[in-house]
Amino acid sequence: MTKEQADKLIDRYSDYVAQGGVIDNELYGKYEVKRGLRDISGKGVVVGLTEISEIVSYIIEDGDLIPCEGKLFYRGINIEEIVRGFIDENRFGFEEVCFLLLFGHLPGKKEFEEFSALMEENSTVPDNFVRDTIMNAPSKDMMNSLAKSVLTLYAYDDNPDDISVANVIRQSIRLIARFPLLAVYGYQSFAHYHKNQSLVIHPPKKGLSIAENILYMLRQDSAYTALEARILDLVLVLHAEHGGGNNSTFTTHVVTSSHTDTYSSVAASLGSLKGPRHGGANIKVVQMFREIQGKISDWHDDDEISAYLEKILNKEAFDKSGLIYGIGHAVYSLSDPRALIFRQFVEKLAEEKNRREEYILHSKVEYLAPRVIAKKRKMYKGVSANVDFYSGFVYSMLDLPEELYTPLFAVSRIAGWSAHRIEELANLGKIIRPAYKSVSKQRPYTHLNGRA
Repeated sequence: MTKEQADKLIDRYSDYVAQGGVIDNELYGKYEVKRGLRDISGKGVVVGLTEISEIVSYIIEDGDLIPCEGKLFYRGINIEEIVRGFIDENRFGFEEVCFLLLFGHLPGKKEFEEFSALMEENSTVPDNFVRDTIMNAPSKDMMNSLAKSVLTLYAYDDNPDDISVANVIRQSIRLIARFPLLAVYGYQSFAHYHKNQSLVIHPPKKGLSIAENILYMLRQDSAYTALEARILDLVLVLHAEHGGGNNSTFTTHVVTSSHTDTYSSVAASLGSLKGPRHGGANIKVVQMFREIQGKISDWHDDDEISAYLEKILNKEAFDKSGLIYGIGHAVYSLSDPRALIFRQFVEKLAEEKNRREEYILHSKVEYLAPRVIAKKRKMYKGVSANVDFYSGFVYSMLDLPEELYTPLFAVSRIAGWSAHRIEELANLGKIIRPAYKSVSKQRPYTHLNGRA
């Protein structure tokens, strides 16, 4: 069969799907199916219980849900207080957050030192792993490279299929510690083979935080400023966890409930996070702003900015999707607390990097976009900037390659995934198996010789 013949067959098969595989939208209302497990207001259908984190976006008054300023709690502690705590003490916070998410309480000083030492001890990869796995058939997508590395680590684990809580804790700590290396080395391999860049592999340096080591390993000269490291640490803290219902964490619960191994569970969640509707959104924000900066002549003109945002919304500009990326969230309405925290520090980095004008443009779009959207579309809840609105801008100011944006999200979120996997196993839950209503019509079987 020629390629042309094969392509024609695929086109015909696609037509079959278009003609017979699309379900009538009215049936979802008829059978009261909550598409995406969300109701009309965007509020998620409750499918489980968790103690790991809480998202607050509504208050209840007289039985009605009233949108409020967003709040995020890690193990019952407001994320704003967590950030303020380590900022006030002038230290890094991601390692402390990992401990909090995994074990449910803030560590004492000695406990934190022991945990940090254990993390540092595990921040290595097996001998020849970089050569034999990461550099072997290097992927053009870093998330696939990361998933390949995670699945291969199964072969290096002496007890990979043991799902006892103790063993999963051991595996989780090792994966959290190794993820920065897997992401950075995966990118170095990609850049070497696909961008013809020199291959530079720096081992992590003892005594540095995870945020510092990411910059130390990534940059050829290993140099970084204190502010760069602090803000990257903040990025990791704010992305570490976001409730059991986000797509990749729900994937963790679903896959874990089948009692599969840790490496398979994490690989599944990586596949979810890769999607542009989830972890890949920050790249879209950067690309969108790149176009806005090129199309708008006066970055200070609110009317010109609003007019271009309307074009994006009307599918006349950027990627013609009708989405203003970084604005709006499935859960939050009036504000995303992570974006509000980010904004306080992004301006400082923009000053250091001489990119204040870009920061001002971001601030204007953040203010104007919800108003443009409200004029054009019926809103069931408010819209506001989400964490991706600023994270992509931060990554670009840190001179991080776009290929690493989503893997860095994973470097952070592996902490939350691990905590949820442990919680799912510790609570002996049933295998997750929701129902789908069949709407196909029954028909008789006909023998092959009797078909046209």
